[in-house]
Amino acid sequence: MASSPPKNTLNSQPSSSTRPPQAVKFGRRTSSGRTVSLSRDYDMDVPGDYSSGQNDYIDYTVLMPPTPDNQPAGSSSSAASTSQSKPDANRSSKMGNKMERRLSVMKSNNKSMLLRSQTGDFDHNRWLFESKGKYGIGNAFWPDDIDNGEGGVSMSDFLDKPWKPLTRKVKVPAKVLSPYRATDLATLHDKFEQPSPSNPTGRSDLPGVDVFVSTADPEKEPPLVTANTLLSILAVDYPIEKLSAYISDDGGAILTFEAMAEAVRFAEYWVPFCRKHDIEPRNPDSYFSIKKDPTKNKKKPDFVKDRRWIKREYDEFKVRINGLPEQIKKRAEQFNLREELKEKRIAKEKNGGVLPPDGVEVVKATWMADGTHWPGTWFEPKPDHSKGDHAGILQIMSKVPELEPVMGGPNEGALDFTGIDIRVPMFAYVSREKRPGFDHNKKAGAMNGMVRASAILSNGAFILNLDCDHYVYNSKAIKEGMCFMMDRGGDRICYIQFPQRFEGIDPSDRYANHNTVFFDGNMRALDGLQGPVYVGTGCMFRRYALYGFNPPRANEYNGVFGQEKAPAMHVRTQSQASQISETSDLESDTQPLTDDPDLGLPKKFGNSTIFTDTIPVAEYQGRPLADHMSVQNGRPPGALLLPRPPLDAPTVAEAIAVISCWYEDNTEWGDRIGWIYGSVTEDVVTGYRMHNRGWRSVYCITKRDAFRGTAPINLTDRLHQVLRWATGSVEIFFSKNNAMFATRRLKFLQRVAYLNVGIYPFTSIFLVVYCFLPALCLFSGKFIVQSLDIHFLSYLLCISLTLILISLLEVKWSGIGLEEWWRNEQFWLIGGSSAHLAAVVQGLLKVLAGIEISFTLTSKASGEDEDDAFADLYIVKWTGLFIMPLTIIVVNLVAIVIGASRTIYSVIPQWNKLFGGIFFSMWVLTHMYPFCKGLMGRRGKVPTIVYVWSGLVSITVSLLWITISPPDDVSGGGGFSV
Repeated sequence: MASSPPKNTLNSQPSSSTRPPQAVKFGRRTSSGRTVSLSRDYDMDVPGDYSSGQNDYIDYTVLMPPTPDNQPAGSSSSAASTSQSKPDANRSSKMGNKMERRLSVMKSNNKSMLLRSQTGDFDHNRWLFESKGKYGIGNAFWPDDIDNGEGGVSMSDFLDKPWKPLTRKVKVPAKVLSPYRATDLATLHDKFEQPSPSNPTGRSDLPGVDVFVSTADPEKEPPLVTANTLLSILAVDYPIEKLSAYISDDGGAILTFEAMAEAVRFAEYWVPFCRKHDIEPRNPDSYFSIKKDPTKNKKKPDFVKDRRWIKREYDEFKVRINGLPEQIKKRAEQFNLREELKEKRIAKEKNGGVLPPDGVEVVKATWMADGTHWPGTWFEPKPDHSKGDHAGILQIMSKVPELEPVMGGPNEGALDFTGIDIRVPMFAYVSREKRPGFDHNKKAGAMNGMVRASAILSNGAFILNLDCDHYVYNSKAIKEGMCFMMDRGGDRICYIQFPQRFEGIDPSDRYANHNTVFFDGNMRALDGLQGPVYVGTGCMFRRYALYGFNPPRANEYNGVFGQEKAPAMHVRTQSQASQISETSDLESDTQPLTDDPDLGLPKKFGNSTIFTDTIPVAEYQGRPLADHMSVQNGRPPGALLLPRPPLDAPTVAEAIAVISCWYEDNTEWGDRIGWIYGSVTEDVVTGYRMHNRGWRSVYCITKRDAFRGTAPINLTDRLHQVLRWATGSVEIFFSKNNAMFATRRLKFLQRVAYLNVGIYPFTSIFLVVYCFLPALCLFSGKFIVQSLDIHFLSYLLCISLTLILISLLEVKWSGIGLEEWWRNEQFWLIGGSSAHLAAVVQGLLKVLAGIEISFTLTSKASGEDEDDAFADLYIVKWTGLFIMPLTIIVVNLVAIVIGASRTIYSVIPQWNKLFGGIFFSMWVLTHMYPFCKGLMGRRGKVPTIVYVWSGLVSITVSLLWITISPPDDVSGGGGFSV
């Protein structure tokens, strides 16, 4: 028998004349630079069916392209590896008899099995080259002289373009237990923005992105905050011609309209300045508030001069924005006075030079700068000009940019923008029509209006939605999210959820505003299932998924615990089949995807044919790049290089028509299409519907925070925010969106997670009972159990240790600090005993009595004290949500006093029961400590109403307890005996 060839070589020699020559060689370099052979070049004694016929399961070669994970440490390592690869015939002969135990083979009847490895049935990349902390890339090919039965596959198909994933698992420190998924922006740039045969000019082939910003009240959401958010969006690092921004002003306020116009004018300088000097963050207010040295890592010599000039311009911009309310009112007074004089003159002419006895009535209108009536809400509301009754408004404030870059010159204002692209993305102001008698469905209705208007104006394949106080902190955030969408298998992703990060939080985070346990623990855990839930802001959607369609591929999970996984069946409708049969192969790529008949297709989009024509275009443009055989449902490279058509009057008129209040009548908007109606937490319901159809979502944690925003640090505002979330969860529990009614496409653990979303407010009932149990023990003199025996103590110890270990695991896995975890525990009790309990009551009233739920818009305005950034923290605003936590505190304090008094003056003091009761009462009061600090205000002074309420509760509890358990009579009637 011939000896085996060298183990560490990729050149093969026939091992025997009685068997076909082996053409497969495996080899890769480890992280240390050592070459490891994966080949088995021995004669094989393969029993059974494998010994008959041609062994096509070995007739292929795996080539390892250069990747960061398989590169040698240096030239010396490569040389050492070569020297180690000399043949050792004797050793190979001795090991030949062990091949049956060491070799793993696969049964195959044809050569197409290995070809299918590039189409998803069997993934050699994962089978051979993926391990913990490592990620390798492999390509399989067949020699040209072998007919593989499929045709068209050769070595040249893979040598010139190996598959480069856009996302990968990277090595993480040992102290962090969870994996970290990183994005490869360099590969994204190479694939979509570099010259290639299909893209000779190197123009961007990335899909379009529409960014939505929502606002409703300029008093609670200051226009300056919204303007800074808009400026950060217009300056993001994304192809300018592929980006469009929209703001939905649901209040129809002229103040917001003119503030956005001022922001667009300032963006003509701010956006090129950010590109020239690579500014981060690109929110001017946040950038100029940074305390560190601004010149760090800035190489251009004119940076200091440019920064000083742009800072002066921004200060003037802030003055203009802050002066807009007074300016608009003065303008309205002047125009109204002019109209009044005009009407008086006309009345005198008609009445013989004398004013009529009843005078002249002039409507006090709100005026635009061009001397026309503002079509939205007036300062003095009138019919057709109030918050719930005004016309639809759509204004293109920044036109569609040119396809080619527009380079600036040396004198762009006072800045030198030579060689800098000075284009600004398209921006549109949108305020949907509102009329009495129509249910406008709050924020969800406004978002759906923007979805339709943006589809007609720009039709970006992806939609990023932000709150008005959440700005872009990482200018490359959109590209990082696009790495997931454009990667292999990205066509199954419905949205990318970014974590919410907050600024302006007090250093101690008294009310757990950072919510790190949720965003760094729960959401990352859900990422390992079907994906995180949608939390309202910082989320990038696939437009096609928002339209209610099913994913191109999905699984169904059968069995009690969903342990039986099977591909979901897709069946085209007859209309789709006939339509596709009449089109060419190229045209069929633009048709909507197949659908499951059990879930149904969305059908009623409205009567706008222009809008419905954009649906297949958005689906096609959102597909990943078909630059490799393993990519399913892809589009050819270079398909998105054509410029967008310019906007004309009929197009804008159609966009205005689709935001009218009657457009959604007799449609499926809010039911199956777009943001879902019927809950104040429309975000969770919308994400649930997508997961229920089989879509997946991804949690994208970037090295630099993607977005940052503000959160209410005032106790009252924080509790109202939690109340709104909990009320929405109760609504979900009593609706058809309850996860108990989910389809089989929802994973079992994902179903449990969504069940928890609807159930968690009801735990407040038990939580309140537990808070009163220690006080009850102190009042009655009896402990929770009759005797502290070994069985109870063992049970208590096991439960306590289990909870401690789970908490430590959460802290270790998510990387959050112990202080953050403790703040979360404290506010869990505060919110559970107040907002969650109120939410359960409100939800039951809505279900049983039909009483609608109204919520208060969270204020984004900062405190009036400019010298103290945390002035809002000390403001005490009484609310009914304070009653239950305050009652718990007072009752436990009174119980401690009563229990201590009874024990001290008793004949046989039972100190063990006293200390046990005091320990649990103090544990409750320790959790309530942030609530007590919130009631004390800035100087530790407790408001009078707190004293009043505490006195009433103390007297009521004392009288109630005396009535229930009166004291025993003293023998002798209490008299003295001589």
